[in-house]
Amino acid sequence: MSTDTGQGANGLPRGRVGRVSLARQLQVWRSFLRSHAAMMRRLERDLVDEHGLPLAWYDVLVQLAEAPERRLRMTELADRVLLSRSGLTRLVDRLTATGLVSRQADPSDARGTFTVLTGEGLDRLRAAAPTHLRGVGEYMSRLSTEELDLLGGLLAKLHGGESTGDCPPGIPGIPGIPGTAGIPGASAGDPLAVRTAPVVRAASTPATHRRP
Repeated sequence: MSTDTGQGANGLPRGRVGRVSLARQLQVWRSFLRSHAAMMRRLERDLVDEHGLPLAWYDVLVQLAEAPERRLRMTELADRVLLSRSGLTRLVDRLTATGLVSRQADPSDARGTFTVLTGEGLDRLRAAAPTHLRGVGEYMSRLSTEELDLLGGLLAKLHGGESTGDCPPGIPGIPGIPGTAGIPGASAGDPLAVRTAPVVRAASTPATHRRP
């Protein structure tokens, strides 16, 4: 017989003590995977069709935009990206070839290099952000505030983290670009408009977006 165990972490009920069938667990797991895959396909399609920017590229540009001096070592970048840790070196090579990032020698390590967000990469990220946020919003707006809080708590319970996630709160302007409030020179109206921090500018490329 199952019994109520009260409230757990994140204010969520712990549920009832008792065995949940493996079939039910797999049913919910597959539903989660289907939902995730559908959303990722939609977000990828929108970014590629409108900006020639795959979702994995967008992820890397975001991680660099939120980093100090808009640069990261490869090991740091691998720890931060959410979508494409495998093949990251080749992905960065492609981003370098298109002028969206550059490589910079690490003065503290003769064998090390930084991956640096270029001015063109920053421009592309700024242009693509509204499209990405629109897609995310179209999915998440289907949930009420209470449902979002519940979903956030449940997902945090699954991975053992905090329900708030990694995005810092109160980012002005474009809230879906994590950490851009901390970029030197970013204005409240346009958090990706860097005015004072030095920007690495790559060689000019045609204005038309090329599909990778």
